[in-house]
Amino acid sequence: MSEIGFARFLSLAERALRSETPRLGDLIERPRSDFDLDDGLDLPDEAMLKPAAVLVPVIERPEGASVLLTVRSASLRNHSGQIAFPGGRIDESDASALDAALREAEEEIGLDRSQVRPLGYLDAYLTGTGYRIVPVVAAVSAPFALSLNPAEVDDAFEAPLSFLMDAANHRRDGREWKGRHRSYYAIPFGERYIWGATAGILRNLHDRLVGAGFSADRTTLHVAQLD
Repeated sequence: MSEIGFARFLSLAERALRSETPRLGDLIERPRSDFDLDDGLDLPDEAMLKPAAVLVPVIERPEGASVLLTVRSASLRNHSGQIAFPGGRIDESDASALDAALREAEEEIGLDRSQVRPLGYLDAYLTGTGYRIVPVVAAVSAPFALSLNPAEVDDAFEAPLSFLMDAANHRRDGREWKGRHRSYYAIPFGERYIWGATAGILRNLHDRLVGAGFSADRTTLHVAQLD
């Protein structure tokens, strides 16, 4: 699949993303979740979940747009070593989900908010661990400097947007969790294994871009099972 130019992405994003900043406490209709691929599982009560926000940074590169991702610290109690977006729980001091996402990106990877241009919002994402995540999609101009917080992040890397938005690279993986089989999206990228909420949010971005007129050459969803 050919690279997705940054200007093309911006044009699609203008039509694809939710434009209004959700107020704290507001629910976003039609949420996505960890349970999207599991029939027969009830969604958690969205109003009871802990509010969180993540930044989905899309980087302008000459060779095409890319997405900045992090590797969570191996020392963290929850989701250690997993690939994630910068983000976390919305604090009482945060004015909005956008403010929380920008603050977390500064704290985790040292991404200066002055270099971040918010573009809009994806659908809220509900996790099985009790969070309601608001994904904030933003444009980031290069060059920029990062300063990783070792207590939270072990590494940061970029993946081509064209690779992440090609549904041929999206897999439906599964494993046993709490006594039952669970399915989830995964997007292997070289030695990186992007899965769970991060892959689910990227799938939501893909679906919204397709709704705005984006088309990929390949659309197969591979199915695999993990022990």
